[in-house]
Amino acid sequence: MYQIIFSDVDGTLLNSSHIVTPKTKKAIQNLDIPFVIVSARSPSGIYPILKDNDLHCAIIAYSGGLILDEDRHVLFHQGISKNEAQEIVDFIEPFDCSWCAYSIDEWIVKDKNDLRIINEENIVKAYAKQGCINDFVDNQVNKILCICHKAQTNTIEKRLKERFPQYSIVQSSDILIEIMQQGINKATAIERLCDIWHIDINNTIAFGDNYNDYEMLKACGKGILMGNAPDDLKKAFDDMTLDNDHDGIYEALKLILEL
Repeated sequence: MYQIIFSDVDGTLLNSSHIVTPKTKKAIQNLDIPFVIVSARSPSGIYPILKDNDLHCAIIAYSGGLILDEDRHVLFHQGISKNEAQEIVDFIEPFDCSWCAYSIDEWIVKDKNDLRIINEENIVKAYAKQGCINDFVDNQVNKILCICHKAQTNTIEKRLKERFPQYSIVQSSDILIEIMQQGINKATAIERLCDIWHIDINNTIAFGDNYNDYEMLKACGKGILMGNAPDDLKKAFDDMTLDNDHDGIYEALKLILEL
């Protein structure tokens, strides 16, 4: 018997127009088990989704660096120090990419007028603050995000991994690279939340579409890959559903839970 459902956001819960399809929205609202959003986004990038879809649920933000319950109380928070974050940002500077840094619910960028930042703000419906790493109130930085040109993402990821092997570095799309504390990923966050809520992880369902969802999908009792996932990821999973533009979550839940 499944006890909880976890879902990635971009490319999974949201379609290519960045909305939840009506069928998927209705399926989630009719669930009689908890639904938890698991995203690389910050809390402020997740809250508009909850509001727009009348959802009241726990969230896992920053790919596992922050866990908040349905009343927005912090259940877990772990990041890297400001000094470490500054070292990473200094390394990124020579590359043609834009960096974002996040701590709890603060989002700092170097240049708010960068079109890549403006596009990211429009997608997540949240707004960054121009500044530097030392401007953060909290002493821990949950995540650094690199927004790259598609043709350079793999090269930048490779260079980052060579220079900073002590961190968790993963692509979340073909233009995004996430940098977090080692051991921070969606799977470890799900394990923590299941422990807190006394849920057997074998009784969990998870949906995801990209490389930073891999561990989560493998850790859960039933990990379901979206049809819009990269082809090489599809080779690693037997459980797949339709893509995010064709009600992939709804179609899977209809079969599994007989909605």
